[in-house]
Amino acid sequence: MSRVDNNTAGEKLQKVLARTGVGSRREMERWIEEGRVQVNGEKAVLGCRVSARDQIRVDGKLLKSEEVVGTRRVLLYNKPEGEVCTRSDPDGRRTVFQRLPRLNGERWICIGRLDINTAGLLLFTTDGELANRLMHPSYSVEREYAVRVMGEVTADMTKQLFDGVELDDGPARFTDIVSSGGEGINRWFHVVLMEGRNREVRRLWESQGVTVSRLKRVRYGNVFIPSEVKSGQWCELNQKEVDNLAKSVELPSRPVKRLTADRHQEERNKRKNSAVSRPRKR
Repeated sequence: MSRVDNNTAGEKLQKVLARTGVGSRREMERWIEEGRVQVNGEKAVLGCRVSARDQIRVDGKLLKSEEVVGTRRVLLYNKPEGEVCTRSDPDGRRTVFQRLPRLNGERWICIGRLDINTAGLLLFTTDGELANRLMHPSYSVEREYAVRVMGEVTADMTKQLFDGVELDDGPARFTDIVSSGGEGINRWFHVVLMEGRNREVRRLWESQGVTVSRLKRVRYGNVFIPSEVKSGQWCELNQKEVDNLAKSVELPSRPVKRLTADRHQEERNKRKNSAVSRPRKR
């Protein structure tokens, strides 16, 4: 096996570690500097490159060769209102992670959050590099929302939202605004953003003196919510879908690992039994 070095073969160690979902690339750089990572029995150095032939240990735990090669999984979840995008909540609120299938030796990374009152499409992956690129502003990944607005919306207002307004954290704008029906003071629109700042859709509309009464994300990049995936349900993307998503942020194809049909049924049964056994709140 190769020694720890800085040759041009393979990929940078911190990039490989981030892709496995252990943590962000910046976190991995810190871990390497702290001596928590070994390659082929030696303390790793920042910038060294590794391949599937190398033995990588993090805090003494050996990474599987398939983790180094970089299999990836992507899961689509249709988030209902009332769930929070954290792994645990001190207030006891339901989190988006509670319905997801359990992983062995990996973890789901949430790609872009939704606030508690926003429903719709959430993507999760085991590939840290894919997650980072899909969220990074430099890749300009589109997010499309269906939004119900309460109040009169004029042509001047939509032009202003398209041209851009100044929010507390800087300028913001919709790259597309399409009216999609409604009656009276409640109108539906489909809007597109190129970034994912906190409550950005709501704040943009509020800057025009109107209120968002319903908000649902329907698309992230080139991924839409399938009609058969109802609120609170999830599905895994197949090889072609994952490859297209990775290609959109300039990442190469990697093998996709999915649950088997039996595992899918097992997970469905677990969720069903959990719902039955959970006491109702009064």
